[in-house]
Amino acid sequence: MKPKISRALKIVFLYSGKLMFLGMLVVFLQFPHSGFAQQKTKVLIINARDLKIEKEVGLNINQLVGDVILRQDSTWFYCDSALHNSEKNNFDAYGNVHINVNDTLHIYGDVLNYNGTRRIAKMHHNVRMVDDKAVLTTEHLTYNRKTSVASYRTGGQIVSDTNILTSIIGHYYTRDNEFFFKDSVVLTNPDYVMRSDTLRYNTETETAYFYGPTTITGEDDFIYCERGWYDTRNDIASLKRNAYIVHVNRIMEGDSIYYDEGNAYGEAYRNITLIDTVENMIVKGNYAEFDRKAGYAFVTDSVMAILTDAYDSLYIHSDTLMILSDSAGDAESIYAYYKVKFFRKDLQGMCDSMLYYIPDSAINLMKDPVMWSEENQMSADTIVIVYANNEADSMVLKNSGFIISRDSTDSFNQIKGKTMVGYFKNNEIYKIVVSGNSQTVYFFREEGGSLIGINKVMASNMLILLENSEIVDITFIDRPDGSTSPEEEVPSDELRLKGFKWIDDRRPQNKWDIFHW
Repeated sequence: MKPKISRALKIVFLYSGKLMFLGMLVVFLQFPHSGFAQQKTKVLIINARDLKIEKEVGLNINQLVGDVILRQDSTWFYCDSALHNSEKNNFDAYGNVHINVNDTLHIYGDVLNYNGTRRIAKMHHNVRMVDDKAVLTTEHLTYNRKTSVASYRTGGQIVSDTNILTSIIGHYYTRDNEFFFKDSVVLTNPDYVMRSDTLRYNTETETAYFYGPTTITGEDDFIYCERGWYDTRNDIASLKRNAYIVHVNRIMEGDSIYYDEGNAYGEAYRNITLIDTVENMIVKGNYAEFDRKAGYAFVTDSVMAILTDAYDSLYIHSDTLMILSDSAGDAESIYAYYKVKFFRKDLQGMCDSMLYYIPDSAINLMKDPVMWSEENQMSADTIVIVYANNEADSMVLKNSGFIISRDSTDSFNQIKGKTMVGYFKNNEIYKIVVSGNSQTVYFFREEGGSLIGINKVMASNMLILLENSEIVDITFIDRPDGSTSPEEEVPSDELRLKGFKWIDDRRPQNKWDIFHW
């Protein structure tokens, strides 16, 4: 049987419960970390040589002079003199003001306005904030004890290790060891100067984060980006948004760049451009890596290299393009490999791999190389093009040299030999010397186009003269064997020399065709 509770006892229990709830609420309001409200503590006077109390309307003002010490919670305040308002729980301090926030954080200045209720300190004139990571100096500083954030808006300077940071606006999040700077931000280091619109700096890691247009100027490098970070301790940067690096005579651009200055190593991603102003070279792609200590840089993914000379630009594509440098850091050779194709208005070609040795100004086309110049298709085991004074000087077709030009729809002029050397004048071939097992099939025609006969000759050596990329004279040297015969007397199977291959359909017609293998 349940015990009966009288109505009077029920009322007592209900009333006691309400009292308990009200008591708990009072406790939550009075003590910190209660979850409902923060403890409201008074600013206490700890010491002063002289104390004078002035009564104003409804207020009691304490005038403190000499060795003044005040305290609120664990924070201590020191000054020469102060006006303390016990009713409003605030005070103004003057002369040699010092706030001891904790063992590692101190603030100094000439004048302090402190609101004990809001726990906000406003320090003025010759302000210096010191912790174990940095020293901040400014003329006006606001420090919020609740959030542990210090702020200035009239210009300030932070010294952290070897870094000096200045800005118009700054916020120091002391709990996180982080500064946030805005407007005319300058970070000065013994090795470089960084300028930014908006910057966050962590004094623990000595890393700067950029949130606007930023430049980093060093002895040999200039860096620009609009977002990223820079580890000032280890000289490592991650750059994004219109990022580029200038190193002496080279420029690297990309959507994203990782740069380790200490190890002279970097990587770039998407929309990459490498520019060498000395070699007049531009390389584009979507991934790049360089290592200046090892002396290389390579680009891959949609590669396009652009080499300029006195007449035109040569556009080159390959799966990968590598640039090798000498001990002085100057580009020494360029190596393009796998599915190389190139275009210039007067010269096009393709091969498996290509090597451009800069000191000799020689371009080597290797493994099934084919070149086109005007009406001529040229092939060999290896083709070497030599430049002088920024223009083509000569061309060598090594082993199985073959030159083909179309005569009509079904007929082709052909020259074949072990080695061929072509000579350029004003960037056009005007002479070809054929050495070793020279052969020719040539269709001689009148000016009107009527066929005179087919010249089919073999000789040890041959000299060919050209005008406007057309053959005007052939001289056979050393034991020529052959003649010019009417078309009907030449068997059809003798109209094409051994190894004949006409691949004009693979000839690039513009610079974008180099991407189509």
